[in-house]
Amino acid sequence: MKLPKRPIAYVLAATNHGQFIINKNDYHLTPEGGYGVGFDIFNHSEFSSNEVEIALWLLDKRRERFGDGVFAIDCGANIGVHTIEWARHMHGWGSLVAVEAQERVFYALAGNIALNNCFNARAVWAAVGSSAGSIAIPVLNYFQPSSFGSFEILKKQNTEFIGQTVDYEGEVIDTPMFAVDDLSIERVDFIKIDIEGMEVDALNGAINTINRCRPYLLVEKIKSDQLVLFELLAKFGYFIFDMGMNVLAVPSEENVISETADFLKGLKL
Repeated sequence: MKLPKRPIAYVLAATNHGQFIINKNDYHLTPEGGYGVGFDIFNHSEFSSNEVEIALWLLDKRRERFGDGVFAIDCGANIGVHTIEWARHMHGWGSLVAVEAQERVFYALAGNIALNNCFNARAVWAAVGSSAGSIAIPVLNYFQPSSFGSFEILKKQNTEFIGQTVDYEGEVIDTPMFAVDDLSIERVDFIKIDIEGMEVDALNGAINTINRCRPYLLVEKIKSDQLVLFELLAKFGYFIFDMGMNVLAVPSEENVISETADFLKGLKL
């Protein structure tokens, strides 16, 4: 029986991060150039290499201070570049949970974890917010070229055009949502939050965890109210490093401020 013709979105590619399932349509071209996780990987074989290097360095620092059993949370994991890099790096001494809200992207994330044999990583399909519940996420067309990692779950006045128009009044997927504090994890060493404008919500849902565990925080800032974000991090008692699109927040009581500054300077961010 002849199978019907149908388009292909996800493909398998050999990258600097390992074998990866990637959407070949994950790019948005503008007059200033293209961008997107897929765009960078297909053109350069890697994505956010400096951010990855920073994260691995921070994980090492937590291991040096607190020993094995390092635990990290990747909020907005996308297809898992950070997830896979962290998991491979921490083999035998650390683990992580990777959270992705877009259902179709989550499938690729889970596949990449399995494909790279990262048994110390767990994938969770959910959004991260200030409280537990659910959230209606608009359905995207994953066959239309777009920067899917730039998709904003919540519509704003200046919502970014990712390569396709998102119908916030149309078909949606009811998606689980939780707060980091809901996880009740005994030890948390590092949290990355890259969730397209919901970063402050996620931090508000992690107050108990942050105050108790004092993890390093790598937070995207470009779509959040930066005044609110910086005030919240300062309220936690964190020293803030401005890293362009992101901020790195380090507990002020730790004696790694100058060492972190030197490391970031060496990366020439």
